[in-house]
Amino acid sequence: MAAVSGSVRLQRCVVSPAGRHSASLIFLHGSGDSGQGLRKWIKQVLNQDLTFQHIKIIYPTAPPRPYTPMKGGISNVWFDRVKISNDCPEHLESIDVMCQVLTELINDEVQSGIKKNRILIGGFSMGGCMAMHVAYRNHRDVAGVFALSSFLNKTSAVYQALQKRGGELPELFQCHGTADELVLHAWGKETNSVLQSLGVSTTFHTFPGLYHELSTDLTLLSSEVAPRQCLLQDRLGPASRRHVFEFQLFQLECEVFLWLMEHTLFQALTNPSEFLLFPSGGSCSPQQIWGFMLC
Repeated sequence: MAAVSGSVRLQRCVVSPAGRHSASLIFLHGSGDSGQGLRKWIKQVLNQDLTFQHIKIIYPTAPPRPYTPMKGGISNVWFDRVKISNDCPEHLESIDVMCQVLTELINDEVQSGIKKNRILIGGFSMGGCMAMHVAYRNHRDVAGVFALSSFLNKTSAVYQALQKRGGELPELFQCHGTADELVLHAWGKETNSVLQSLGVSTTFHTFPGLYHELSTDLTLLSSEVAPRQCLLQDRLGPASRRHVFEFQLFQLECEVFLWLMEHTLFQALTNPSEFLLFPSGGSCSPQQIWGFMLC
């Protein structure tokens, strides 16, 4: 199969808002998954779709392409890479092509009447990395960025772009487990630190002792979320070992991410004229991350 071209139109799984559409959230899946798969998994966790009164959620699917870590096997990935490591060069050609493709998705939202500063983009694992490339290299006027179990390479083009250009930057929200054996916690933390040094306002949430394991208990998640009246509803359902390996930590991160969304977006949706405030308490300070998102 030939490399993906910039003229590709992504398949999109869309959850429409219940009310008037005034903001959009683009959620990029991890390597080998799909937009429909990500939506289905989140629905399994919540026992319902993730929905908002005024926010459309878009789960695009990366087009299939040869993927070097799979010895050239075809997979739904946002870009190619030599290996899953932060100490090798980025496959910039494939990353740049996908930046163009995702730009078309953003432009479609703008053409539908959504201002770019009301579009949030992020993702899990490779999806979070892709989101950082799109936002910090091409679309610095988006509302914000989130990256779950994600990292940038040490010589990333994102760092180079930020060194060359100043100006206002979208805020970044990150989550990572300390015992992540696929994408090391140190890689995510280093990414966060470098971006901070280059002027990005960031929040980094660490989950101590969490592995990519089939049998990881969700007690930690419940203890984090229960005091905030957002108890875990279900465990991860049946899936292949390969998908469970990646999704187990994502389940924990996603629940906290969803709690943040619920306790900011949902409260503010009743008053579209107000800014959203990031909940205070814990390691989070007020007016961070979700303070930039209007509903």
